Amino acid sequence: MNTHVRCSGLAAMGVTAFLFTTPAIAQPSTTINPEYLMTVYLRKEPTIGVDPGLVISRDSAGGWVKGKVSGAIINPSADWVRAVPSDHLQLRLDGRVTIETDEHEIVYMSYGGRMNCDKETTDRFRKGDTLRAGDCYLVSAPTFQTKSEKYSWLNDVQVVGKMVEYKPGQGTLSTIFSS
Repeated sequence: MNTHVRCSGLAAMGVTAFLFTTPAIAQPSTTINPEYLMTVYLRKEPTIGVDPGLVISRDSAGGWVKGKVSGAIINPSADWVRAVPSDHLQLRLDGRVTIETDEHEIVYMSYGGRMNCDKETTDRFRKGDTLRAGDCYLVSAPTFQTKSEKYSWLNDVQVVGKMVEYKPGQGTLSTIFSS
């Protein structure tokens, strides 16, 4: 787990070296090597409509996370979903999730993201069909906050989330997160 902290420190040193040394140093790499972090399963309650462009999608009991972080989704947790005007599904996500790890540590996860589906997939979504990773573009960018010593490395990572499956009729969403 501590490899994340070391990598973050090396990245900061690399930027410092690039900015404050002679041009003879090699250019920093733009390669990103994601590493699996966890799978998140959210059980969604019926949405609360604020206005035509904003709904709140609360997460109910029964959600979980598994991977390098494992535990349960607890309250408060929800997504504030803003619709982008379009003839198909275009959403901006603003999520806040509270995780209680298997060791009873509390981890706060917040993310922004985007969901974009073509017209045909949007029609399927509105009928309640299950959507899978290749059906829509759904990507999020979570960050974490915790006072836990065991999980403190999460405070220093940027994560990317990709939808695995969304079942609108059942109100469930599974997402894989990589750091």
